Amino acid sequence: MNVLGIETSCDETGASVVRGAGDVVSNVVASSLAQHAPYGGIIPEIASRAQMEFICAVVREAMEKARLKAGEMDAIAVTQGPGLIGSLLVGLSFARALSLAWRVPLIGINHLQAHLYAAFIGSGISFPFTGLVVSGGHTSLYEVTGIGREKLVGSTRDDAAGEAFDKVAKILGLGYPGGPAIEAAARKGSSEAFRFRCDCGPGFDFSFSGIKTAVLYKARDLKKLYGRLSPATVADLTASFQSAVVEDLVGKACRLAQKSHSRLLAVGGGVAFNTALRSRLQEETRQRNIELRLAPKAYCLDNAAMVASLGVRLLEAGKSSKRACLDTLMG
Repeated sequence: MNVLGIETSCDETGASVVRGAGDVVSNVVASSLAQHAPYGGIIPEIASRAQMEFICAVVREAMEKARLKAGEMDAIAVTQGPGLIGSLLVGLSFARALSLAWRVPLIGINHLQAHLYAAFIGSGISFPFTGLVVSGGHTSLYEVTGIGREKLVGSTRDDAAGEAFDKVAKILGLGYPGGPAIEAAARKGSSEAFRFRCDCGPGFDFSFSGIKTAVLYKARDLKKLYGRLSPATVADLTASFQSAVVEDLVGKACRLAQKSHSRLLAVGGGVAFNTALRSRLQEETRQRNIELRLAPKAYCLDNAAMVASLGVRLLEAGKSSKRACLDTLMG
């Protein structure tokens, strides 16, 4: 079964051809990140305009790399939300036009579910499992008992983890995107230099607004005291911040895996690219006897392979929609 995936939920424009649920034949991503960097965040209008420019070339390249023609495709899977509405409209409109021209089914894919199941690309899925999706816009914990049976147990009450990384990077003058900048700076610092914490009570919800503000106040106090932040101080601030966020994510995810008796934890999303998070997840799950499935780094950031792969699984499970609905997106 050959499925073309299209992903345009944010600033990336992705297209991928997947054969079965595990054989990624091609995976092409074009990003407008450089156009957003001067603003310190994603500008929706810039993102959607860039996607209109990229999408034809990206889909063509994905098909050429797969060495497949339109008549050899069995379905098209496209992200239909959540995401930036202008960006989603680009992908949905293009995918619907292709499905009509090629006369193949069009499957609408939930962006968070695609991240959730990205950990299983190239392998089978064992149910039940606990899922953690951690990205720039979402931080969510799920109990999953089957395809289409994902129960949301915890989510962020304010900033998502990736958003907090971006904002702290901006506070410390590290530029955008913040995730890679924080990770790079943190390697030179001490995670015990400052005491930060993520406080959201005893449940499974997350809150990263408070720790962001704590870093802001600490940086201001240090600047008043010393006149500037030295590279060593910035390194210590980033290491301490990153460690607190990682411990919160790892602790709650592992605790839910034990509470739900699933003994399997799957992790996906852009922040799952972070090496410190991946290392702590591996350490903690090993100690708690929990099986860990991390999305491969190639499929952590927004990409179309995870969209196409989930499309295949939905088709195989008989749970796919006949087409992605623009009316639902427009609300």
